[in-house]
Parts: sequence; structure tokens; C-alpha cells
Amino acid sequence: MKNTRSNFDSNLNELKKLLLEMAHKAESAVKESINALIEQDLDKAQQIIDGDNEIDQLDYQINDKALLLIAKESPVATDLRKLIVAIKTSSEVERIADNAVNVAKAVQHIGKEELIKDIIDIPKMMDLALEMLADALTAYYADDVVLATKCAEKDDKVDELYGSLIRELIGYLPQNPHATNQITQLAYVCRYIERIADHSTNIAENVIFLVTGKRFDLNA
Repeated sequence: MKNTRSNFDSNLNELKKLLLEMAHKAESAVKESINALIEQDLDKAQQIIDGDNEIDQLDYQINDKALLLIAKESPVATDLRKLIVAIKTSSEVERIADNAVNVAKAVQHIGKEELIKDIIDIPKMMDLALEMLADALTAYYADDVVLATKCAEKDDKVDELYGSLIRELIGYLPQNPHATNQITQLAYVCRYIERIADHSTNIAENVIFLVTGKRFDLNA
């Protein structure tokens, strides 16, 4: 029994290492996508798009490893929740990376066109979303329910910023019909950031389920 337990724990630790590697890559992609927007760096945007395949491959590895453990070990209770949450968290991280790619594609659509406004508030919104992601991942690795719950508070702030930015961007349209594409792409970027915050909240909800066995809607 001890050898079986040790083998399971070893495989679970390997799973967490893969997830940590995936999370670091996704977090880096998100940061670089905003830098690409600020700098209007089309090469950097393409690098983010090209690099997404590495994150997808890690997602596949995590899913395969977790499903194999479920099939071989037939875990129950907390052990089963650990594997289910690893799969769910991997899926959320993969979607966060997808949104970084979406931001990069928006950068390409805007191109080198002169920006109608300084890119200041959008990075602030992204910083908050990244704080949420960091908190959610820390909560996951530390089984910290309190930290996970705090994600909801920050998510409300992201939603407020999102609404404010969208209203501001729409306000630019009447005087800047020539910049409709740019305004639309910037609005999309705001939406992608809002989704990153939502996925971070989902990770936090998974942490609460992992520790307590109960489902909570932190956005309720």
C-alpha cells in the first residue's frame, strides 16, 4: 500500500510540475501580448501566436496523464478530486493562453496605425487580471481557500474597468469613423482580458472544490 501511495503521489507531483510549466508559459504569453499592443510590435504578436502550440501540447500531456491515473489507480474522494481539478485547471490555463493569442491577433489587425488614445488603462486592467491568475494558481498549489475566495473581489474590479473602457471606446466612434477597426479591436482586447479574469476565477472555484468538496460560484 505504501508503494502504491508513493507512486500515486509521485505521479501527482509530476502532474503539478507540468501544470506549473504550462501556467508560466500562459502567463508570459499574456504579458507579452499587452507589451505587443503597447509597442505595436507585430513580430512579438506573431511569436505569441506561434508559441501557443507548446501550451496546447502541455494541456494534452496533463489530460492524458491525469486520465491514465484515473484509469489505473481508480482513485476516490480527495485523490479523485485532485485529478479532476488538475484537468479543469489545465483547461482554464489553456483558454487563458488562447486569449493571449486573441490579443496578439488584435495587435496584428491594428498594425502600425496611429493609435487614437494612449494604451494606459488597458494594461491596468490586464495587471489586475494577472494578479487574479497568480492568486488562483498560488491558491491551487497551496490548497488556500481564503486566497481563492479573494479572486472574486478582484474580478468585480476587472468587470468595472471593462465596462468603463468599453463606454470610453464607443464614445470615440462618432468623431473617429476612420478608426472603427482600431476601436473595435481595442474593445475586443478588453473583452479578452475580462475573459482571462473569468478563467482565473474558475481556477479559484476549482480550488475551493478541491479542498472542501463543495461547489461555489464566486461570481454570484
